[in-house]
Amino acid sequence: MSDSLRLATWNTWWRHGDLDARTPAIAATLRSVAPDVIGLQELCSRNPDQIAWLSDELGYHVATAPGGEDDRFSVVNAVASRWPITDSGWAFLDVGAAPKHRTVVWAEIETPFGRWDVFTTHLSHGFDESALRCRQIDEIARLIDERRHADPDRILPPVLVGDLNAVPDSDEIRRLTGRSAGAVPGLVFSDAWELVGAGQGETYSEANPYVLGSAWPERRLDYILVSWPRLRPNGNPVRAERFAMAPIDGVMPSDHWGVVVELAVSTA
Repeated sequence: MSDSLRLATWNTWWRHGDLDARTPAIAATLRSVAPDVIGLQELCSRNPDQIAWLSDELGYHVATAPGGEDDRFSVVNAVASRWPITDSGWAFLDVGAAPKHRTVVWAEIETPFGRWDVFTTHLSHGFDESALRCRQIDEIARLIDERRHADPDRILPPVLVGDLNAVPDSDEIRRLTGRSAGAVPGLVFSDAWELVGAGQGETYSEANPYVLGSAWPERRLDYILVSWPRLRPNGNPVRAERFAMAPIDGVMPSDHWGVVVELAVSTA
């Protein structure tokens, strides 16, 4: 027998635009997509507190970072789950000489199929920062490797989702998908959209009114990546779609389209 997990990623654009108007559209979108687990980027941690909102209004269990005195800019990443989060953590990523603000967040989720590690991140965005993103990717890969070796008998493979600010043929994505040498021997990732998505799958597009005039349009920047090796068919992508591509009550929810994927799980 087989079943599936519904996993999503979405950059919700912090306080940019009219957040008061966008908040109901974000909520309606999440209710409509109904992911089991979602990695979120550019959430606002205060004024307003979207982490509390995710928990109180939408009923998610949430792991987030940074927090406390490390939360300099009130912009955070988070993993939100409809199932309990039994453990979580985070780390700052290399940003060179800039103040530390890029993070990777992970959550150990107690699914009906067993424990599952979900990682989310938002990499540096500059056109000229491919080398920096490669270093950030390597840091994340080593963290995922540490987590998987801590419990090698888990059925569900770790996944990485997020706004990676890189296109599929870039050096940084190639380091993840096995097209070039990665940071960790024996750890590579399946790009879910590449396997089961339709078309190019752009997630940052001038079809979105918030993106008009951008120097970086028509790019697939947002990913759901499933680690290998894994016990087949667990974690194999079954289908992938984009979401948040139409206004709700006249309001676009974010400047990014989201991505949602169904992953196979064997219940035999």
